[in-house]
Amino acid sequence: MTAPLRASRASSGENFEAATERVVRRIVWLAFFVASAALWWPVDASAAVRIKEVSSVAGVRNNQLVGYGLVVGLDGSGDMTTQAPFTTQSLISMLQQLGVTLPTGISLQLRNVAAVMITAVLPPYAQPGQVVDVTVSSIGNAKSLRGGTLVTTPLKGVDGQIYAIAQGNLIVGGAGAAANGSKVVINSLMAGRVPNGATVERAVPNQALQGDSLQLAMNATDYQTARVVAQAINQAKGQGTATAIDGRMVRVNLPAAQEQRVAFVADIENLPVEQVRPAAKVVLNSRTGSVVLNESVTLSACAVAHGNLSVTISSTPSVSQPGPLANGRTVVTAESDISISTQSGGLVALPAGTKLTDVVKALNAMGATPQDLLAILQAIKAAGALNAEIEVI
Repeated sequence: MTAPLRASRASSGENFEAATERVVRRIVWLAFFVASAALWWPVDASAAVRIKEVSSVAGVRNNQLVGYGLVVGLDGSGDMTTQAPFTTQSLISMLQQLGVTLPTGISLQLRNVAAVMITAVLPPYAQPGQVVDVTVSSIGNAKSLRGGTLVTTPLKGVDGQIYAIAQGNLIVGGAGAAANGSKVVINSLMAGRVPNGATVERAVPNQALQGDSLQLAMNATDYQTARVVAQAINQAKGQGTATAIDGRMVRVNLPAAQEQRVAFVADIENLPVEQVRPAAKVVLNSRTGSVVLNESVTLSACAVAHGNLSVTISSTPSVSQPGPLANGRTVVTAESDISISTQSGGLVALPAGTKLTDVVKALNAMGATPQDLLAILQAIKAAGALNAEIEVI
């Protein structure tokens, strides 16, 4: 009886282990399904966003800095001093400041120096000693700034005060080569960046949190956005805390204690609000032919006919040569051939669309190119069938 009992216990243990393994596998597959749902599960277009993503604190902004300097150490690709005399003048002035005096009337022939403009963005609340990136751009006739070094250059604000000092080695993203009159260039060699190339020397005072209240500026003028932002703040911090002044500004009362204001602003910036559907707008870029529509654009029923008119002019040279004993001369004349072709477009009925996908399908059904859409959309708008604002950039 002992042997059958041991066999029964062993069989029960194996069944338990098999059942446990099946449960673990199911749990793993369930966890994988839940984790991957974020990739394919449909997301509501009106999902909540944070207040910091639809607005910003008025007065807390960047400040632009600009400076003029020299880039040295170029491999023969600098400014030609005869065509860019300001480069030589700048170099002589810099050498004089360093105690080097050049003889009067000397003409410098340099190819390893380039005059540049330096721009940088000073972020809000930046303090002396912190560093920012700078962009360096050639203003002369230098061929490339690759391998150059920016010498010490003061960066000034619009008030003429020095706020940062820039210096460092340039990083140029382009590349190029030239030989025997042929030239190949990838991207631009006339501009580069110096990461952490400027040291802040002066702070810009900011009084955004010094008064009794602050103002939140909406990223776009929208009364509904201003209202939902004020409602979210009042619901979290108490009625009367926030007031929508207009479609762009919301006034928020600050705590009386100065040490609580930073935490207060951080709290309201992270409050969720329902994303407001934007006003219908179509943006047309006449230079590139780009057409961009937002999700609110709708199309009323209309009919469109669009055709192309092309004019082709070809010129063929013809030689008129006189006879053997004539006193004439050979003359080259041009024979021009002008042809006009018209591609008539049929009348296409565009149904009323209530979604962006319907509008895109209706326009694609015409087979129009992006350049054609510039004229078609403006004509549909003039006919009153495009329910959107058109902005041409």
